[in-house]
Amino acid sequence: MSHSSFNRRGFLRSAAGATVAVSAAALAGSLPAVASQGGGRLVPQNQIGIQLYSVRDKVSQLGFRAVFEELSRIGYREIEFAGYTQSTSILGRQITVPEIAQLLKDFGLKAVGSHVGLNNFRTNLQGELDNAEILGLKHIGTANAPSNVDTVDGYRAAAEEFNTFGAAARARSLTFYQHNHAGEFAFATDQPEVRLYDVFLEHTDPRLVYLEMDVYWVYVGQYRFPGFDPADYITRAPHRYPLLHLKDGDENPENPNG
Repeated sequence: MSHSSFNRRGFLRSAAGATVAVSAAALAGSLPAVASQGGGRLVPQNQIGIQLYSVRDKVSQLGFRAVFEELSRIGYREIEFAGYTQSTSILGRQITVPEIAQLLKDFGLKAVGSHVGLNNFRTNLQGELDNAEILGLKHIGTANAPSNVDTVDGYRAAAEEFNTFGAAARARSLTFYQHNHAGEFAFATDQPEVRLYDVFLEHTDPRLVYLEMDVYWVYVGQYRFPGFDPADYITRAPHRYPLLHLKDGDENPENPNG
């Protein structure tokens, strides 16, 4: 790997997002080894990972081997996937999931989660769970909104679908989760006093469907759809938040996820 094309400073600059693989329940208790995040809330030092979506351009251009090598050198030990592909020019073909799993071992990394497109679960649920097992994941989920039908019934139907995915994951000792953006905190178009996120939480089985809270998009959600306290969600049900996603950024009104 050439450091002229992939230097540490440039890599860290692009690594704006981090997945903190720590349960909300643990954050509420006494933590032995912690690292301060900007002088604010403390998280266990050995449970800070990186979401590969943050360096997706590096994964695509240079491949998993080069990215894993640099992440390991920097000091990361945990990662969260955002796809399992790289440029076919690297190997002359697409890399396989077992090959990615071997690279994790080679560089001393552990995968704690994976963002998978919602349609993948609809069309290839068992295949995606197979991939999760091969990669040694404990958690697997999606960053897609539960539904693009922003009504109470739309989110109730989505909750039932997520319960099905969660049950299949649980049968294989995996935890299924949903990663929020800002739109989930909007109000239902048919019942403007009802928040969509609340509908989703109420109608998903807490034993089957878990959440990864993205603190940046929660902040945007508070700005656009005020009237909720994100910490209250975690306080009421800390066991439902096995992963937290920490990142900073500027709001972009043109971003449809907002």
